[in-house]
Amino acid sequence: MLTKEKVQNFLKEIEVDDLVSNFQLMGNDVYIDMTAHSPAMHEKKKLEAAMKQAFASEFGEEINLKLKIVSPEPSEVQLSQIKGKQIPGIQNIIAIASGKGGVGKSTVSANLAVTLAKMGFKVGLLDADIYGPSVPTMFDTEGQKPISVDVNGKSLMKPIENYGVKMLSIGYFSGANQAVVWRGPMASKALNQMIRDAAWGELDFLLIDLPPGTGDIHLSIIQEVPVTGAVIVSTPQHVALADVRKGIAMFQMESINIPVLGLVENMAYFTPEELPDNKYYIFGNQGAQYLAEDLNIPVLGEIPLIQSIREAGDVGRPAALQENSKIAEIYTETAKKMVESLVERNKFLPPTEAVKITTMAGCSPKK
Repeated sequence: MLTKEKVQNFLKEIEVDDLVSNFQLMGNDVYIDMTAHSPAMHEKKKLEAAMKQAFASEFGEEINLKLKIVSPEPSEVQLSQIKGKQIPGIQNIIAIASGKGGVGKSTVSANLAVTLAKMGFKVGLLDADIYGPSVPTMFDTEGQKPISVDVNGKSLMKPIENYGVKMLSIGYFSGANQAVVWRGPMASKALNQMIRDAAWGELDFLLIDLPPGTGDIHLSIIQEVPVTGAVIVSTPQHVALADVRKGIAMFQMESINIPVLGLVENMAYFTPEELPDNKYYIFGNQGAQYLAEDLNIPVLGEIPLIQSIREAGDVGRPAALQENSKIAEIYTETAKKMVESLVERNKFLPPTEAVKITTMAGCSPKK
């Protein structure tokens, strides 16, 4: 004869007793209230099928199992998660950030963008540095203005394009000598328009060149955009790394929880043009490596301090475009490591938040 004790022991045996909130026994009818592991409908159906099969196997077909399975309540962390709405057509959104200004973050962003485009990816670059936009200069597009295009009956901005990269920046809307003197909400609104009201089309990557620090604009971007991961740029010296640690901490906050794909050490060493094999560690040696080890994040690349990188940025042709050059090779390896880190990160997130990369372009997941 079926008893309440037998049912209770069986629930413990199949290790679901912690999911059961209530059960009643009336003759051959067993009423059980349960909470599923996940709110997903397929999880509820899987749990229901498994329970019915287990009870039939243990107690026979004459037992009538009547299940009521409810979704779990979202945790405090889930309720406070800052996640933006998906942007149609954009596969992966990478925030490129630094805790400190003057570390060459925009230069790294520009060179990574053209490198990814050379590798065969469809790439966009959003210059989110409202107060110091540099993308128009670095891509030789100063003076150009985005035009309006009609997409499905909606008027959208068409990004400026050069070197295979689609770009938007506040620098395309303000004059070269015009200061942008805006409060936080105005800057955030302008960024939201450049993100949401633009005809980006199909992109494998949208790189967002964030301003330095951990302020209002960073929070607005995180709220508006489903950022796939962050790349942190730093120079090797202790003062820069101290601020970078804070930048990494922002992305790793429980309420933000954006994976840090890795650290790029910019100006890692100086190499004179006439002595290409010589390395002079004028800002310190391996500072970023020590920080990365401490925080358990990978180093994606060490970018040297080479005169041609600065010159290329100033004339609007990123140095990574220089075919068969040492700097192009370094940026290619850095971009590959970033993609590999992204693939690794996407293994451990639900499909709704992690979109597979369409082409690996010579990259392979980490072993």
